[in-house]
Amino acid sequence: MKALVTGGTSGIGLDIARELDKRGYDLILVSEKSTVDKDSFKNDVEVVNMDLSKEENCYKLHDKYKDIDVFINNAGFGTFGPFYETDMDKEIKMIDVNVKAMHILTKLYLKDMKEKNSGYILNTASAAAYAYGPLMATYYASKSYVYKLTTAIYEELRRENSNVVISCLTPGPVYTKFQEKANVTFTVSTLESSYVGKYAVDNLFKKKLLIVPGFMVKISRIFIKFLPVKTALKICYGFQKRKDK
Repeated sequence: MKALVTGGTSGIGLDIARELDKRGYDLILVSEKSTVDKDSFKNDVEVVNMDLSKEENCYKLHDKYKDIDVFINNAGFGTFGPFYETDMDKEIKMIDVNVKAMHILTKLYLKDMKEKNSGYILNTASAAAYAYGPLMATYYASKSYVYKLTTAIYEELRRENSNVVISCLTPGPVYTKFQEKANVTFTVSTLESSYVGKYAVDNLFKKKLLIVPGFMVKISRIFIKFLPVKTALKICYGFQKRKDK
């Protein structure tokens, strides 16, 4: 059995990889630059350093690693600040990684799995997918795309009685390197990445559509649906502003 994890050498991606390793999967871990201690895994691990913001690299990755049983679409990053001030180049790269690469790789591996009528896909979104994102507008929009795309594919597969499983992971604050890259600090309690990794894998194999670790995220997801948009925007802005370093 083989699993491929993008963003798999740190944070949630690495902890998902460790959980899959415990379940007997050989691993391909994709990262732009970093690597991992392969000796800490019991199964075979290959690290692929590749910039997924480049479209051609997505196709190269799929061409090289086709026989995949579990595909974890976890690569992504964020940025913070008023939309008119944030760096355009960084935001375009974010869209290329969070949206474009996720879209391409999901489609390519879904086609493979459809032919076999088996396989698991997990797309990592965020609790941001349920909320509004002033001061992190592009990041929130990108994660909403992941959520909407994944849930739509789920229904298509369900109506075909397909054995292919697709799930969407939507964690709230988790302490990882994400904060450093986005230049934010969380002011609410965070979940442990190891907990989120185990929770994600457990529920993926239970064929859950939405995987929502953390009680507060479950509550806030329901609560925000009942608020007028302008009220929700004010509340979300207040939470976002507190992240500013």
